[in-house]
Amino acid sequence: MSGAKLKEDLEQLAADTVERAIAGGATDAECTISEGEEFSVGVRLREVESLKEAGSRGAGIRVLVGQRAGSSYTSDLSPEGVAKMVGAALALARITGEDPHAGLPESADLGRIDGDLQLYDDAIARMSTEWKIEQATAAEKAALDFDPRVQNSEGASFDSHIGRRVFANSRGFVGSYRTSSCGLSVVPVAKDDSGMERDYWHTSSRMARGLESAELVGRRAAERAIRRLGARKVATQKVPVIFEPRTGRSLLGDLFGAVNGSAIYKDASFLAGKLGQKIGAETLTVVDDATLPGLFGTAPFDDEGVASRRTVVIDKGVLKSYLLNTYTGRKLGMKSTGSASRGITGNAGVGPGNFFLEAGSQTPEQLIANVRNGFYVTELIGGGGNTVTGDYSSGAAGLWIENGELTYPVSGITIAGNLKQMLMDVEQVGSDLEFRSSIAAPTIVIREMTISGE
Repeated sequence: MSGAKLKEDLEQLAADTVERAIAGGATDAECTISEGEEFSVGVRLREVESLKEAGSRGAGIRVLVGQRAGSSYTSDLSPEGVAKMVGAALALARITGEDPHAGLPESADLGRIDGDLQLYDDAIARMSTEWKIEQATAAEKAALDFDPRVQNSEGASFDSHIGRRVFANSRGFVGSYRTSSCGLSVVPVAKDDSGMERDYWHTSSRMARGLESAELVGRRAAERAIRRLGARKVATQKVPVIFEPRTGRSLLGDLFGAVNGSAIYKDASFLAGKLGQKIGAETLTVVDDATLPGLFGTAPFDDEGVASRRTVVIDKGVLKSYLLNTYTGRKLGMKSTGSASRGITGNAGVGPGNFFLEAGSQTPEQLIANVRNGFYVTELIGGGGNTVTGDYSSGAAGLWIENGELTYPVSGITIAGNLKQMLMDVEQVGSDLEFRSSIAAPTIVIREMTISGE
């Protein structure tokens, strides 16, 4: 079946399922259909250790009978399977309690972004199994060949996914889009007289052409593992801390939790009630933008059929917006920011579009050069930020900075602070913003945190 014909059939199925729910007594309904094909291969020491190819297809329905909601889902898309799913959702709705904030978005809020958002690349669908295995093997080989101290590997993997998302509701919205992605990673192990250390590197993209080469992935992973050899602890002290982009992304994830409308209306965020207030440094501008072509958090509409958009969350340190779906918006007396997210069933939660810290003008090297004595974080181990209190604590590894240079590796320490103060203490932001997932960050310099070591 052609892609266009399949799209039409699935959109019609979603619309028909909504109509069936209305005919069965629902006052409103919304249907999500999702299908996908995923592939994953794992290679270790030049041998294939695992290989997975799987396809899935399922539908979910959410119905409202007045302000009582019920949901159900099925992987059986036959008329009988769909009828059972709708019946189950209606039965649940009739026995649940009323929620005054339940309901679909207003018709005026529904919509989509037109044009090619570069979410799907047919080149990924055409990748052969043999080629994917070769990529994983080549990445691991590049790491093992890089330096004699790289003597082992925890493996390399290549993953790909092709999917389609379909959504329809009883307010007249019907839409769908296709997605693709692929990724390559390797985890080498380096060894010398001081012991063994591991690290990794990965690349991922919605487009085949966006992947870094297998050789580059392998070399970077090996370089990172080698530079961790001879790691030591440092004395407990307060110093500037620099987060590289992949650890900075973890900080942004904690911040997303704090601006999530679900946490806000439950008063479970240290940012509740802070709209319009200065909560961070001038260097801090955070944006959620689901309209950027080709990125992992991009979509033409959210999971309630509300058009995707760009939302400035923090503007030069001032909290401008929370991120909301229809329900959390109503709870707070606000409008949805197009941030609804869910699987194929149930009530929508709040998810990121492309949630990122805007880049600054200085390179990572320039930022490091500005620090006389500090810690450059390359790995976070457990822990993180407490959304309610802002308390932050995490195990960490990285490199010590002396006189503006990376000097020796550090591990076995904990970094601690409070997100309220950390946001105020964002001294500089690097120019190296990178999007490897829907949450992204450049290098981030925090003026001072507590290092707990020896």
